[in-house]
Amino acid sequence: MRKSALLSLFGVFFVLSVFGQNKIEFKEFTLDNGLHVILHQDNTTPIVATSVLYHVGSKNENPERTGFAHFFEHLMFEGSENIPRGKFFEIVESAGGTLNAGTSQDYTVYYEILPSNQLELSLYLESERMLQAKVDQVGVDTQREVIKQEMKEVMEERPYGSFQKEIPIRLYPNHPYKSPIIGSAEHLEASQLEEFMEFYATYYKPNNATLSIAGDIDYAETERLVRAYFGEIPKGTIEPYRPNIQIQKLTESIEDVVYDNIQLPAIFQGYLMPEKDHPDTYALNLLSTYLLSGKSSLMYKELVDKSQKAVQAIALPNDLEDGGMFLVLAIANMGVDVDDLNVAIDEVLNQVKTEGIDANDLQKLINIKENQIINSFGSVANISQSLAQGHVFYGSADYVNTQLDLFRKVTAEDVKRVAQKYLDKDSRVVLKYLPKPTDATE
Repeated sequence: MRKSALLSLFGVFFVLSVFGQNKIEFKEFTLDNGLHVILHQDNTTPIVATSVLYHVGSKNENPERTGFAHFFEHLMFEGSENIPRGKFFEIVESAGGTLNAGTSQDYTVYYEILPSNQLELSLYLESERMLQAKVDQVGVDTQREVIKQEMKEVMEERPYGSFQKEIPIRLYPNHPYKSPIIGSAEHLEASQLEEFMEFYATYYKPNNATLSIAGDIDYAETERLVRAYFGEIPKGTIEPYRPNIQIQKLTESIEDVVYDNIQLPAIFQGYLMPEKDHPDTYALNLLSTYLLSGKSSLMYKELVDKSQKAVQAIALPNDLEDGGMFLVLAIANMGVDVDDLNVAIDEVLNQVKTEGIDANDLQKLINIKENQIINSFGSVANISQSLAQGHVFYGSADYVNTQLDLFRKVTAEDVKRVAQKYLDKDSRVVLKYLPKPTDATE
């Protein structure tokens, strides 16, 4: 497929920014059809990462048709008008590359990592996916079966895996985040081909996408290729659904029991976080590191080492565009009652709420975060996707260069304050995971 390059330049500018000792340089421009393009040059190794981020996730779905965004993560590998069915992986791997995709509540991303002399191949593949993906009955029927098996593996067979469904449905009573990303088998079974075609026509268009390319590239030549392959793709004409819903905070704690195919009981606590770009998310992120980042963390020392009430403990913030989830979980040691474990978790959290952290601990947390961020930029694939997410969710691709400063602004008092504000026992979800009774039937 050949496409003529557009001659006009639109919205081009160059950014130089310092990120600690690392400088992420990039150039960005927007095509007439709305596709935003970000380029980062790194000629140290002859590889290139191409990412296309579509601003569509599970929250954009019809509540009676959940799972569409994840379904398309699979369906868009079926092929196109010019790419034979199921050949995406074979084409990329035969060229010495790798590829994959992922879906969240807020976005879907596709990417290829290839030798830099194969850049044009990745642009061809992604332009085909955007312009004329194969959305037909054969592909829909094939992927239905694939995803039904994935649902069984993730939600039923994986120990504790059902928390991905059980916590959100309780924590987000009035928001689409309550639906699991993987969706509902019943909804997918009931969906017609026309519904999938409309979803594709709505969300997988250039004006709902960000193309980010990082690696061993020449800026001028890469821009020429981008304009050649993407410039003539028509923009979407259907307005995407963006839920404008204020997440309803729980007015009381919700506690439930979930019986699962497990040997050891567990406690899952879920707390509501603010929007992804809210300043408090940085303090919450550091708080999660303080609670559990290795064997020297507070939760590990208190629950695993000292009291030995747990064999594993995790604190994890999930930042989301409309309001995320702070998850705390612990798997009980043999013979430990889950109610006692829940009390022990609360005692650890109360310790932070009342005593906070000292300046030395805060600096250690910031150092850990700095290492994590800088190490992540050792990969051009991570840089490519971080630039795209910065543009979409933080209003600027330069977020890659400024995010560490936002962590450095967090004070010890901020960490204590967010623990008190967001880890609220009166507006949380607590799930007690118990082994299924031996006489339970499916």
